[in-house]
Amino acid sequence: MQPRFETLPETPLAGQRQRLSLLADTTAALWQSFGQRLRARPFARSAERYSVQRYDATYFRPFRPEALFEKWAAVAVARAADVPADLELLVLPAGHYAVFDYQGPASGGPAVFRHLLLEWLPASGYELDDRPHFEVLSAHYRPDDPTAEEQIWLPVKPCLARPL
Repeated sequence: MQPRFETLPETPLAGQRQRLSLLADTTAALWQSFGQRLRARPFARSAERYSVQRYDATYFRPFRPEALFEKWAAVAVARAADVPADLELLVLPAGHYAVFDYQGPASGGPAVFRHLLLEWLPASGYELDDRPHFEVLSAHYRPDDPTAEEQIWLPVKPCLARPL
C-alpha cells in the first residue's frame, strides 16, 4: 500500500466516544448508538463518517492490546456551533497525514494496521505525530462488505533522528 500525503485543515466533528482497548473492543455498539442519533436528526456537513482514535502519547511504546484509547464515531460539521447538544465536539487539528486507500472488510483491518505501523512507517522516513488517527467511511459503509472502501489517515511528521 502506497500513501498519498495530505495536509488536513482544522476539522470540527460531532460525535460520541468511548474508552476501549483492542481486547475489549466495543466499536460496533458505539457505531450503532451513533447511527441512531444521526438518523433521527441529520446535521452533518457531508455523508462521510469518521472513525477516530485518540491515543495517549505513550500508547505505542510498548504496544499492549489491553491499553485503553479513545474511539469516536463522528461526522464533519461546518462549525463547532453545529454540534447537537446530545453529542460532543472533537476538533481534528490541522496537520500532515499519510492517507492509505483500503478495500475489504473491517476484519482485515488488524493486518493492514500491523503492516502500516510495523513495516511501512519504519521504512518511510516519517514517524507518528501526536494527533488523532482516523478512517473516513462512506455513508453506506458496511464493515462486513468485502468491497467496502475506506481511507486510513495516519498523522505523520518527518523523523528527526534516524537510527544508524
